Amino acid sequence: MRPQPEKLVFLFLFVILLLDTWYVVDSDLASDRTALEALRKAVGGRLLLWNLSSSPCLWVGVSCERDRVVELRLPAMGLSGQLPVALGNLTQLQTLSLRFNALSGPIPADIGSLALLRNLHLQGNFFSGEIPVFLFNLQNLVRLNVGHNNFSGEISPSFDKLTRLGTLYLEENQLSGSIPDLNFPSLNQFNVSFNKLTGSIPQRLSGQPETAFQGNSLCGKPLIPCNGTSNGNDKLSGGAIAGIVIGCVIGFLLILMILIFLCQRKRTKQGVPKDTREPKQSEIEISRDKAVVDRDNASTGFAGAAAVAKSEAKSGGGNKSLVFFGNTPRVFDLEDLLRASAEVLGKGTFGTTYKANLEMGVVVSVKRLKDVTVMEKEFREKIESVGKINHENLVPLRAYYYNKDEKLLVYDYMSMGSLSALLHVNIGLLKRAGRTPLNWETRSAIALGAARGIAYLHSLGPAISHGNIKSSNILLTTSFEARVADFCLAQLADPAPTPNRVDGYRAPEVTDARKVSQKADVYSFGILLLELLTGKAPTHSHLNDEGVDLPRWVQSVVKDEWTSEVFDLELLRYQNVEEYMVQLLQLAINCTTHILITVLQWKR
Repeated sequence: MRPQPEKLVFLFLFVILLLDTWYVVDSDLASDRTALEALRKAVGGRLLLWNLSSSPCLWVGVSCERDRVVELRLPAMGLSGQLPVALGNLTQLQTLSLRFNALSGPIPADIGSLALLRNLHLQGNFFSGEIPVFLFNLQNLVRLNVGHNNFSGEISPSFDKLTRLGTLYLEENQLSGSIPDLNFPSLNQFNVSFNKLTGSIPQRLSGQPETAFQGNSLCGKPLIPCNGTSNGNDKLSGGAIAGIVIGCVIGFLLILMILIFLCQRKRTKQGVPKDTREPKQSEIEISRDKAVVDRDNASTGFAGAAAVAKSEAKSGGGNKSLVFFGNTPRVFDLEDLLRASAEVLGKGTFGTTYKANLEMGVVVSVKRLKDVTVMEKEFREKIESVGKINHENLVPLRAYYYNKDEKLLVYDYMSMGSLSALLHVNIGLLKRAGRTPLNWETRSAIALGAARGIAYLHSLGPAISHGNIKSSNILLTTSFEARVADFCLAQLADPAPTPNRVDGYRAPEVTDARKVSQKADVYSFGILLLELLTGKAPTHSHLNDEGVDLPRWVQSVVKDEWTSEVFDLELLRYQNVEEYMVQLLQLAINCTTHILITVLQWKR
């Protein structure tokens, strides 16, 4: 039976259509290959180790769906030069990440034709010129980060066209002018810090944190209020000006009279004849103590309070001497400590810490404990057990002083301060001071040192835990070696909760600050690792800005397969470390989800 002509025609057309479809698919992938090869030739050279004989979908940094390139991620690959006019041929591209390279020049216009693009990350390069208007054609854009470049000009009101935009980072450029009244329905992350912007912050953006606007000449919420606009009616009258001047003169005269009175009083006291009798020893000590308090009551509060306690101890209220531990050299005593000049280093969970400069040149750190509720015997037992703990990654307790009203702990002084202070210092100010932020090598070494110190504590027995792990309790030596401070003090404190104890580090199951555990330490250490990796502080002020706690934010980003977007921008400047950062990130997530971390894993 001969086939009917109609069926032959249909079969012929079907075969032609099928062949044409195969050709189109192959042609589209070939077009993607051509675009990627042009990029490699222009900016990659030998740095992009792509096997050109294999499918582009197998190349490093390239992800495909249905034989089309949908993601191109080449962060910190050492790419340099100008982007070619070729990336526009990647018509199915949804993510383009070229952050932290050395790319320069303008952004090529054909990127504006990538209609499906959702994520564009170009931060940390040397792109220049104005932010191109063709970017406003990318209607599906959700994340745009062009911070840390050399873009100039003004921020265009046309950003409003990007109605789906949730992240807009423009910091560390040369942008000038004012911030337009942008209306982003979905915007939750915004940063224009360290540009040359002036004027007031639009009301729609006033809910962003202060850090989003610092380093400019801006005013208005959340920064300082703007000065009211002045006109002829707002000018002060001559009578008002005269009143202000007269008030200032009267105020100055009053201050001058008070100063004269105080000076005269001091001279009168100095003119009183001295008592010729030999003073009693207790009177000498009280006189010395009074001098310490009067010299600098604000900065030597610990000395003044301890001096009063010392006088009470003299009359039978307690032991007035410092108790030293181990082989600590007795180069100073309580008298020397009371004579020391001091400055406040910080106020923490368990009290205020001072830097004490002793007259013989020794510098120590002194913590004045607060809210201590245990009795003297229990206090001495616990503190003496702490004094016996010795490890290279722990700040050693050198001595202590006990009185019913005052308890002082003497530690080695760490001149580099805390991890918190260095990690969260303003990056722009740091760079302007000629210093560099903490790099990956330093941060990983700090994490390892802290882990070793905490692991040692845990190895002493199941009842031994730190109880207050946070970045402000990780102190640093001059070579940036980590020393864990404030360990084993939680059981001495008042169990009532305070803001310092619920600042994002505390494990969810801990409701009593005195009932801490090694498991809770692991959680807090996980938060510390997340802080090192993300550069974000897990404090309440931060949570109010972001609306979510640090571990949940990290897990949500990782769940969306945006792992690299978690990391601090400063870390992504370094090549070939992202794999290690991901490993540390996974460890941090394990800690905060209470996956068992054994002592052996601590040591590893």
